Amino acid sequence: MCEEDVRVGVMRGTLPSPVASDEGGGGVQRIPVRFGAELRRRRIEAGLSLGELATLICFSKGHLSKIERSVKAPSHDLAQLCDSALNAGGQLSGLISAPERSAVVLPVAEADVGTPWTLRMQAGGRSDFVAFDQASLGAGALPSTLVSWSLAPPLLESGETNSALPYFRTIFDEFRRMGQLFGPSVVAQLCIAATSALRGMAHQAQPGHREVVLRLASRFAEYTGWMAQEAGSDAASLWWTEQAVQLAADGGDDELAAYALVRRAELALYTGDSVATIQLARRAGQQARSARIRGLAAQREAQGHALVGDRDACRRALDRGAELTSGAAPQGGVDPVLGSIHLPDLTAFVAGWCMHDLGSPAEAVTLLGDGLDAIPPESRRARARYGARLALALANVGEIEQACAIAELVAGHVALIDSATIRADLLRLSRALNRWPKNPTVRRTLPHIALGLHANRTGPETPA
Repeated sequence: MCEEDVRVGVMRGTLPSPVASDEGGGGVQRIPVRFGAELRRRRIEAGLSLGELATLICFSKGHLSKIERSVKAPSHDLAQLCDSALNAGGQLSGLISAPERSAVVLPVAEADVGTPWTLRMQAGGRSDFVAFDQASLGAGALPSTLVSWSLAPPLLESGETNSALPYFRTIFDEFRRMGQLFGPSVVAQLCIAATSALRGMAHQAQPGHREVVLRLASRFAEYTGWMAQEAGSDAASLWWTEQAVQLAADGGDDELAAYALVRRAELALYTGDSVATIQLARRAGQQARSARIRGLAAQREAQGHALVGDRDACRRALDRGAELTSGAAPQGGVDPVLGSIHLPDLTAFVAGWCMHDLGSPAEAVTLLGDGLDAIPPESRRARARYGARLALALANVGEIEQACAIAELVAGHVALIDSATIRADLLRLSRALNRWPKNPTVRRTLPHIALGLHANRTGPETPA
């Protein structure tokens, strides 16, 4: 994998804003000087007092005063709200760095001190398993306890391949359901094993059946990439997505390559790189043949425009995405549907996300509405993703009680499903609620959020 792919989230084509230092709080805090001055200029030009603007964006007057005087650094959420309130078209957001979600760093799991297991999965389908007691090893010594064996895929008749495929198709659906209930460290390992098994089957399959097996293997690999992203490893996510593209291409399916660009655009979005998000999404839309993938690409492009405050371009992309995805998603068949299948109204969810990032949380609340109740209780990952966005929008319009109730639900789910992407949104939510430190509901909720942010971290470290 090339370095450019691994570092898809690095900001390009932007210059840092001038900054000042604040020695308070036990460290040096870098504060954008231009932001405070520009905010004050635009506020006065709009005929708003400091208190009036503070009321519009649900921040305290004192906090806003410190921002204007460059005593305190603005959050990205505050900048987006000010952009919307002052019709700044993203100019204020552009004066500060990428959103806080790009700075989330997760701890590295501790090493296992038990018996190491090694499973090598070769392209031809052969697997070699080795386990030994590392504690018994001396310098240069052989392991005292060694277990190993080799598995080679059998030659399959065409009928045997056809009989096996429906089982693997059912397994894939089950793994997707498991991905809604459990952490990626569990589901990814199962998907990797299934991918390897299908590669072995494809190597031995008769002509005409090999392509079907490879396409199904590609879906397992693509879902492994999604689980890697949820575990906090963008590099692993990109690697598995590229493997999926190659498997699909070998199986005669070039459409997954277009969807891979949508996935790369999503990774760029979560690091705050609007330029890469928009460019990758547009490439996906140009390359894709199916209306569904073109629609997903348009939605991702809209999110990139929202990140920089371009409301008009965002709405155009949202309209295009809604038109392309208006038909029912295809169901059934050997090849599973690409993209999210657990959100009842993906178009409304993406639009709500965009409105919030455009600094219009009231519109986001309207769009998201009661959608959380439409997601089945067993779809924990989808409920947490949806709930985090809804709670953040509610907090930013001052609906603190509702925001806290949903925040506790999200925190409970995240502790179980172990999602790095949802934790990034949960961190933003925690910071938003901290604007009301004396509110008893907030004081009760913040410890729940803290547990959700830090519990059960077993995944890899997020690449720097």
